[in-house]
Amino acid sequence: MSEAEVKGWCPGAWKPMMSGDGLIVRVRPQRAALSTDQALGLCDLALQFGSGVIDLTNRANLQIRGVKEDAHEALLQALAALDLLDADPELESRRNILTAPFWQRGDKTARLARMVAEALPRLPELPAKVGIAIDTGPAPILVEDPADFRFERAARALILRADGCARGREVTDDTAIDALVEMAEWFAEHRTGSRRRMAQVLCAARLPKGWDKTPPKPRAPRPVPGPHGMGALVGLPFGQIEAQALRDVLATQDVRGLRITPWRMLLLEGADMPEGGGFVTDPDDPILTVDACPGAPFCPQSTVETRDLARQLAPAVTGGLHVSGCAKGCARKAAAEVTLVGREGRFDLVHKGHAWDEPAQTGLTPQDILTGAC
Repeated sequence: MSEAEVKGWCPGAWKPMMSGDGLIVRVRPQRAALSTDQALGLCDLALQFGSGVIDLTNRANLQIRGVKEDAHEALLQALAALDLLDADPELESRRNILTAPFWQRGDKTARLARMVAEALPRLPELPAKVGIAIDTGPAPILVEDPADFRFERAARALILRADGCARGREVTDDTAIDALVEMAEWFAEHRTGSRRRMAQVLCAARLPKGWDKTPPKPRAPRPVPGPHGMGALVGLPFGQIEAQALRDVLATQDVRGLRITPWRMLLLEGADMPEGGGFVTDPDDPILTVDACPGAPFCPQSTVETRDLARQLAPAVTGGLHVSGCAKGCARKAAAEVTLVGREGRFDLVHKGHAWDEPAQTGLTPQDILTGAC
């Protein structure tokens, strides 16, 4: 397989990442929400400073792509004016909090998310990608999404669950933060250079007694695009949207705010389902089962274009399709029925596996793939 450089960290606003089309500047919305003014402002910044494209990540963050290095400082000032920038760069890098998006003002999820954000300075130093999920709605919905410490609802209480363990420890509003600090300190003591996520650590170390007693409530189905009790839930092909298209919807509909999800979907609060604009509104659209990274020329590690091919293949593949520009497999960590991996301008084919697995075929052209010659 081709070798790919694994960065080991995620971009932020203060610490952007260089890609093939310029800097990637990541914005971490507080509690997975933007006001309408913030959302409109972010669209304007993507158009002014970037390529006009906004990415939605699997940690429910937003990214402005294509920012020139000499424009980064001005963009930071503009983000600060929108209250979308942590004043402390170190705090921003630690604020990997994934919040279930359907919270209501003043409910347990909103309160706990605020408490966790305020408690971040109490946590020990953790690896860059370690995160915390606030999943305390009626039933867990973030089970498949990346996090190491998970606050969830059990039958009669809240629990804090270590990712990789089926059960957690009961907590209350008064004990939740102390329990998080204690678990984070245990994790910091047991992690190693090769075991940097909670599920990896649990393969080699056992949790303290009493931390794995209470199961969470049964998980809720993952939401799909369509009308929602809070507005319109719309999908974004490959987790990407043109800033102008999003701005047009925000400006023409009575949108009360924007909720960010980790599922390549946005919730337009108070809105009707939009028509056009590049949104996915059909829950059966095959594009929803396809994962594809930006590919060439947007990623310097990719030698192949990915998303046009993914669109063409989407109706023909069931069980999941992953088109990856390189062996890192950034767009999908789970196995897919069909995985295509870029290498030296062509594709390797993996069946029922990951981008880094041994391929069944190598050196395929897009035409080979589309005509079924593989």
